[in-house]
Amino acid sequence: MADVPKDLYAVLGVARDATPEVIRKAYRALAKKHHPDLNPGDAGAEAVFKDIQRANEILSDSEKRRQYDAGEIDAEGNETPKQYYRQYAGAGGEQPYSSAAGYDDIGDVFADLFRERAGGATGGGRGNIRMRGRDARYTMEVSFLEAAKGTKKRVTMPDGKSLEISIPAGQRDGQVLRLRGKGGPGIGGGESGDAFVEVHVAPHPLFRRQGADIHIDLPIAVNEAVLGAKVTVPTVSGKVAMTIPAGSNTGDTLRLRGKGLPGAGATGDQIVTLRVVLPDAPDDELTGFMEKWGADHAYDPRAGMENVP
Repeated sequence: MADVPKDLYAVLGVARDATPEVIRKAYRALAKKHHPDLNPGDAGAEAVFKDIQRANEILSDSEKRRQYDAGEIDAEGNETPKQYYRQYAGAGGEQPYSSAAGYDDIGDVFADLFRERAGGATGGGRGNIRMRGRDARYTMEVSFLEAAKGTKKRVTMPDGKSLEISIPAGQRDGQVLRLRGKGGPGIGGGESGDAFVEVHVAPHPLFRRQGADIHIDLPIAVNEAVLGAKVTVPTVSGKVAMTIPAGSNTGDTLRLRGKGLPGAGATGDQIVTLRVVLPDAPDDELTGFMEKWGADHAYDPRAGMENVP
């Protein structure tokens, strides 16, 4: 018995009027759950993963989604026959699919359409169909440092092929890499399709990205803030030494030039925001010192706040 055609919206578990954002989130969640790399040897998960990829390929493309909703393409992305012979169905008579063009049956209709697609065959020949292969789409996640420094990742595409993908240094979250000729094979000598890989960058516990710059909050001790110090600071390319000026305060920023990410014509910087941190349990000596110091050097760090509405 033939397989029942899949409803692409049901495959992703979304409504037919779902927004592109809802479709994207549903696809990412399902693709991560059923990815073959996370379910080795599970043929069922691999089959579901392929269905998910195919559904996303069509529903995430506005034109393909329109064609699918209109019945112009099926769940495989293939053009549906009814768009070709619908114009002949109202001809009436014993042969409703005949026309003035001399089509005796539906087979002739398709033969002529295929000849036109092939560029028009002459002499009554059927001609050869030459079609470009289907594009493949894939979503993958890389760590923050992998995206920052660049790396190579081996992934399994929806058709089961394994590809090594080069992630360039400075890769942004959501960017799509295009691998020419790595999609589906062409038909009749047509060129292969392309593979499109959407890369998502996982967050990092320390680093944040803003353009080509890297931002980091750096805790410093009270004595380091007051007296100044030379401290070690992590960067995406390794640890470096940095001087904390005497009299530094929470919120002060220091710049490590060239320690950011590759940008348009120049490498970004690392912006270090200082955070003065007290010890977890101040001892009696520190407490006594601050009581004495505060009595002789009183100041109001909240001066002016009372004038704020």
